[in-house]
Amino acid sequence: MKKIGMIVAVEIEAVLNKFGMPIQELKFAGHVVYQYKLAEQELFVIHSGAGEIAAAMATQFLISQFNIDLIVNFGVVGGLTHEMALARTCIVESVVHYDFDTSEADGSEVGRYLDYPSVYIPTTKEILHKALEIEPTLRKVVCASGDKFIAQKEKKEELHNIYKADICEMEAAGIVLTCNKNKIPCLLIKTVSDSITGGASEFWNAVNESARICLEITSKILNNF
Repeated sequence: MKKIGMIVAVEIEAVLNKFGMPIQELKFAGHVVYQYKLAEQELFVIHSGAGEIAAAMATQFLISQFNIDLIVNFGVVGGLTHEMALARTCIVESVVHYDFDTSEADGSEVGRYLDYPSVYIPTTKEILHKALEIEPTLRKVVCASGDKFIAQKEKKEELHNIYKADICEMEAAGIVLTCNKNKIPCLLIKTVSDSITGGASEFWNAVNESARICLEITSKILNNF
């Protein structure tokens, strides 16, 4: 039976509404994990909280504690282009950690980890292609990830112009870096909750419905794996 770990930053209500009461609620020091059974899969859901460090810690915890076969992250994001409009759902092909900067020490580009040939940190190609076979309407995107909620249109445009990124959020870099280090495949499905001209008010108005949409699509993909 395949073991799937799901990292949830702030959208835990969508999970509880979708899957209901877990088989078990497992409590560890600093962590609560909800265990579900989905067809031939075991699902371990952890509510990480927002931010790269929290997401990386939660990802490593699931991998180490439960011998996870696949890490999945669904969630809401900001759109950086007019194409990535409210409630548009996408699949992350690569991540740029735009907060990471060692340029003054080694002259590398902002966002570049020296383990990688460029600033773009890839997700798992095989998993991405399989997900697109199941849900071909998904748009492959570059995700700009950092420990900031980006509300201003000008900052969103800047991230797009520098990195050709389509969306922005606060956890993807931590998740993908941790999965890649452990050689565990990962799948990231995201739905826009605030468009390029939207900010915090649009986010709060749309977050619950965007999270619901995102989880519905993620669940469809997992059910067909």
